[in-house]
Amino acid sequence: MNKSLKEKAFETLVKNKFNMYNSLFLNLPFQNVTNIGMLIPLLYHGCRNGLESGRTPVEILESFFKAHTTVETEKEKIDFMFRVIQYVERQVVLYDSVEDAAFGQLLSLGHHLSLKTCGHVAAGKKQTSALLEQLSDFSVRIVFTAHPTQFYPRSVLDIMTSLRSLITENNMNEIDFLLQQLGMTSLMNAKKPTPFDEAKNIIYFLRTVYYEAVGELYSQIKKNFPGNEFNNPNIIQLGFWPGGDRDGNPFVTSETTAQVADELRMTLMKCYYQDIKHLEKKLTFKDIADSVASLRARLYSTMFDPSQIIPVEEILSPLNQVKKLLTDKFNGLYTEELGIFMDKVNIFKTHFATLDIRQNHIEHKKTIEKILKNENLITDHLEELSKEALISILVHKKIQVHPDQFQDELVKDTIRTILHIKAIQGKNGEQGCNRYVISNAEDVFSVLFVYALLKWCCWEKEAVPVDIIPLFESMAGMMNAEGIMQALFEIPEYRSHIRHRGNLQTIMLGFSDGTKDGGYLQANWSIFKTKEALSALCDRYHIKVIFFDGRGGPPARGGGKTHRFYASQSHGIANHAIQLTIQGQTITSLYGTRTHFIHNCEQLLTAGLSHGMSEKQITLSEKSRQVLDRLAQLSYEKYTALKNHKMFLPYLENKSTLKYYGKANIGSRPAKRGNKEKLELKDLRAISFVGSWSQLKQNVPGYFGIGTALKILSDDMGLGELQTLYEAVPFFKTLILNSMMSMSKCYFELTAYISKDASYKEFWNILFEEYQLSKQMTLLVSNSRFLMEEEPVSRRSIRIREDIVLPLLVIQQYAFQKIEQKTAQTSAYEKMIQQSLYGNINASRNSA
Repeated sequence: MNKSLKEKAFETLVKNKFNMYNSLFLNLPFQNVTNIGMLIPLLYHGCRNGLESGRTPVEILESFFKAHTTVETEKEKIDFMFRVIQYVERQVVLYDSVEDAAFGQLLSLGHHLSLKTCGHVAAGKKQTSALLEQLSDFSVRIVFTAHPTQFYPRSVLDIMTSLRSLITENNMNEIDFLLQQLGMTSLMNAKKPTPFDEAKNIIYFLRTVYYEAVGELYSQIKKNFPGNEFNNPNIIQLGFWPGGDRDGNPFVTSETTAQVADELRMTLMKCYYQDIKHLEKKLTFKDIADSVASLRARLYSTMFDPSQIIPVEEILSPLNQVKKLLTDKFNGLYTEELGIFMDKVNIFKTHFATLDIRQNHIEHKKTIEKILKNENLITDHLEELSKEALISILVHKKIQVHPDQFQDELVKDTIRTILHIKAIQGKNGEQGCNRYVISNAEDVFSVLFVYALLKWCCWEKEAVPVDIIPLFESMAGMMNAEGIMQALFEIPEYRSHIRHRGNLQTIMLGFSDGTKDGGYLQANWSIFKTKEALSALCDRYHIKVIFFDGRGGPPARGGGKTHRFYASQSHGIANHAIQLTIQGQTITSLYGTRTHFIHNCEQLLTAGLSHGMSEKQITLSEKSRQVLDRLAQLSYEKYTALKNHKMFLPYLENKSTLKYYGKANIGSRPAKRGNKEKLELKDLRAISFVGSWSQLKQNVPGYFGIGTALKILSDDMGLGELQTLYEAVPFFKTLILNSMMSMSKCYFELTAYISKDASYKEFWNILFEEYQLSKQMTLLVSNSRFLMEEEPVSRRSIRIREDIVLPLLVIQQYAFQKIEQKTAQTSAYEKMIQQSLYGNINASRNSA
């Protein structure tokens, strides 16, 4: 089979380079075990051949120890396996660095719709002014979350940054030193990070990558439309959840929120200070130098003292004066450099990223209940009031609320958080904190409770400068979303609030919990239809709706190829902006370097703009909708039967890494909501749920039910109908391709020994049979010979990553088998499982 130029480049720039630098890895020094690096290739082949021949992890490793090592005691074997884990973790870091270093060159060989291409296409169609108008009103908001799938310490991130540069230069000597440094640098947190630690980890990327990347992308957009006064500093927006997201995280307090807001602002001032310092060396002219020096001094005073602030107007005002003087008196010298800096100030203002507040609807209900009880409006419970009476109180009643009126700590902190929103807006500007997301939104009160709290705590006599964003994430929530929003729009006071917010309503839809609740196909189709219904509803009320997608890394959590997903949305879905969460490994894998960030942001922009430029609108025929409805229902029934299987939760508890996510020092947030002893699916975090299936190499949430649904419809209506649907409906094609990505990361041979387990063999076989059927049917529907045939470079990358971590995964399963044998070293094996999480998560890059 002939390879494309990009595939050949991947072989040279990634695969071959990794193999070359990996040879240096094989000599990394570790105490107690000599020549371990030389044994890893043998261990890999032993694992691969052993699994393919049906041997268990215990059989594979015991055979390896006997044939290739001198270790004999259980303790020696355990020590050896821990060293292997350390090696594999660092091999993943090396591979990440090699692949990232090659990204720019590989990108130049691909076919991507760029903004420059959009400009040429628009010019050819004489639609440049229409494209500019769309660009001037469109935006992409990337919201960074604190979800626990990213955990490299800053020291390791710095090593990776240096490695990327040295690999590009092919500087073998320095690479050798860095790999030795990496070998002796811990990749894990010594203790669980606090929410503030998590915030600082993401702020590291804001300062080292995104500040310059956003400015560079904005400059590129302006250069692509010369002669036109493009001015939309909001086209790329950054959002921030660490320190603001308290849903299920008792460690996020109002003080944390205030502290993070200060850190964001002060970090931005450090960026501004470096830029103005650089400009100061050039702007040495009379009447200008003093103004620049004065601004530099003011910025410096705000860099370390949270009480010192400078409004954005007081940064821009002297810069505008300098710009005028340069134009009038100094031949416009350095006005371009000054303009680039001023663009950054207009983009980031004094907030850097908007700190979103998120809390669960249940907690707001408790708070409102306490307030109304304190006001003698109820005796004990809100249910004492009729729906109409409660709505009337929430929108009409004037109540002054202060945290000192209450004993309950959660109520006090909820009120303090709202007070802090106002304080943050005073210091960072309104955009510093003007969005309040409500998880578990399933009725009108989800929104009205927050509306009332904002009025009662801070804005009794003025318009509330906060967007209230319901998050619909369950099947029930999505089913009721249209009715909930219509009821809200019919309330005059809430409609007035929307008018004050520019006739704009942001609505968040949760892919992660939706998939956990309804399965992959049903969740995605439900979200698609919900978006269409809400778009039509908002049009009727002359409200601009923006959808904020709660997406994780893998397809099971709304991830996969993001550009392809947004480009496949129908004409019936509002397209005013793209907003999505980015988390964990996705931050580093898709947005971790300036080149990655610019490319992926540009892809999101072109995905949104492509709808306006396309001559043929994406619409779904009634027949296609009926087929998708039936597919979704059939897959939902299959997935629901799996969830209801008596061994579903026991399998996750006893055969997966689920409980180890909570023990690992990955994130500050508990692995499940609440503190019930008994595990319940609804309490499980989507991250640990999806991540556990990923560690098993079964990836159930990313495809389960698709095979059964496609097979039934293929038998009923013929395979040709489904193949036509695949070619004609971009959304359906996207779902199939993303599910194929999930399946390409499956390796059931790893856990095949469970098929002989008396308790779990039936359940394992259900999973395996659906995987086989899903693979068979998606290949038939897509006319593919093998998974990810359309994406050869991504397929090769996944294969290399899966090969790297195979020994680690076999060690993980070995530890599970040993724990079942009730060995005296159980605690050591539990620690082994816990430590093995990290390398696999990082290798997958979008496992959770």
